[in-house]
Amino acid sequence: MDSAKVLKSDFLDILFEGRNKDYGAYDLRRKYNARVRNAILGTVSLFVVFFLAYIITNYVKASEGDNNKKPVIQEIKMEDVKLPDDPKTPPPPPPPPAPPPPVKPSVQFTPPVIKKDNEVPPDEEPPKQADIKEKSISTKTVEGDPNGIDAGLLEDSKGTGVVEAPPAPAKEEIFTFVEQPPTFPGGEDALAKYLSKNIRYPRVAQENGISGTVFVQFVVDSEGNIKDVKTVGAAKGGGLEEEAVRVVRTMPKWKAGKQNGRQVSVQFNLPIRFTLQE
Repeated sequence: MDSAKVLKSDFLDILFEGRNKDYGAYDLRRKYNARVRNAILGTVSLFVVFFLAYIITNYVKASEGDNNKKPVIQEIKMEDVKLPDDPKTPPPPPPPPAPPPPVKPSVQFTPPVIKKDNEVPPDEEPPKQADIKEKSISTKTVEGDPNGIDAGLLEDSKGTGVVEAPPAPAKEEIFTFVEQPPTFPGGEDALAKYLSKNIRYPRVAQENGISGTVFVQFVVDSEGNIKDVKTVGAAKGGGLEEEAVRVVRTMPKWKAGKQNGRQVSVQFNLPIRFTLQE
């Protein structure tokens, strides 16, 4: 290489002067800086992508955590809610008795007594078979409807001719106040833990900021079973009433209440407070 070109040439041109530059080593050294720069840029880009993915994932999880806030049962107070009695309508009057069915004509037939023919009065002679073919036998002769029933059936009957349904079984009495009220297994503290663990705050109520106290009324029967579950009072909406009824229905058996030493069915009122965390 000429001395005039040495000052203007780079190190690689001087190194590979007179050598085969198409072999590959020259090209590798020539593009080394570009490859190092691309590798650094690619590494930095991957780091930025992973860092942004980490930030977005944490933000999404935090948002879902806010929507799934567990309700806080601030206060559970057992109290008896006295509801106004529904006005009772008087029972309808009994239906009038059915008219008696028509009676067949009857023919007098007296017990036979052995007498002489001249001693038998005409009105005591036994009737002939043709006279009693479509008539009933009685102690006196009475006109009637040939399509009716026998007079003996009507006279012996003490009813109206209508078959009455058997009486319904006596309904179990439900008490409002008893000497020993029913209790949840483990007491009030166990009831509070059960509600806090099993209540799921409805999503509709969370999204609309609905909270408040739902009054649930139910019956604890003589065996401790929960039945006739319903809500009373003004509805809050958002699914709070449905969730309160669901939790009460899934409760385990209670300890039944007692009155005069025997287990009885008792009506119970339970307030459940739904509160959103701030």
